Amino acid sequence: MSSTPYAEVIGDPIAQSKSPLIHNFWLDALGLAGDYRRAHIKADALAAFIDQRRKDPDWRGCNVTIPHKVAVMDLVDDPGNIRGTIGAMNTIVRQRDGSVIGTNTDAAGFYAPLAEIDLSGAPVIVVGAGGAARAVLFALARAGVGHVTILNRSPLKAMGLLATFGLKGEVLGLEAQLPPAALLVNSSSLGMTGQPPLDLDLSALPDDAIVYDLVYAPLQTGLLKAAAARGLDTVDGLDMLIGQAALAFELFFGAAPPEGRDEELRALLTA
Repeated sequence: MSSTPYAEVIGDPIAQSKSPLIHNFWLDALGLAGDYRRAHIKADALAAFIDQRRKDPDWRGCNVTIPHKVAVMDLVDDPGNIRGTIGAMNTIVRQRDGSVIGTNTDAAGFYAPLAEIDLSGAPVIVVGAGGAARAVLFALARAGVGHVTILNRSPLKAMGLLATFGLKGEVLGLEAQLPPAALLVNSSSLGMTGQPPLDLDLSALPDDAIVYDLVYAPLQTGLLKAAAARGLDTVDGLDMLIGQAALAFELFFGAAPPEGRDEELRALLTA
């Protein structure tokens, strides 16, 4: 009897995740047998979940979202030294021998929309200091950015991230006046449906600044609306979501996503 391979996305909450729409769209487009689901996993159930899934030969792995990207590192193998570099995992893959490894596709997914822009030496602002911020700061460090301002409730945690990634900068509270910057990235959950809003005064940003919000539910966040009202270029959360998903899809199902279908996928995700 043939069985169906499947992958999933885990988090708490998880109902907002659009990952199943993306992966199942690609599976259908390629005519591949498989399924991609969502699983609501609370922190105290994470270890048992990984232990159970590693015994299932049909399970190809999972994507990991808030709040498990750091905790999951203790439960899986780390051949790429993700712990020592990014310090957060968003993709877990079951190997044929039953071992389970973790990696991170967030950093590459985040950077893809910025790849044509020269950020070397440029000042940037990052909101948040969680698992997504780690991927963002890792990518920005590789791009050679200049002064980094992190806005976060906990200054100590954010200062540690600057040191971890060898970045020069400062940490400010969420209410602080923004300095000028070429790029502002929201890597926090603020502005997401059901979360407090992210109200920032963008007046200090130059006219050629880019505002990038990783939140995708809603797609047009308050931050992006404020940026658009100022005439600033914006990048929404779907860019990173689709970018990181494409890398994970290939790890799970052994095939690259279909080419030339991105507009169709975006239409599905925003319907």
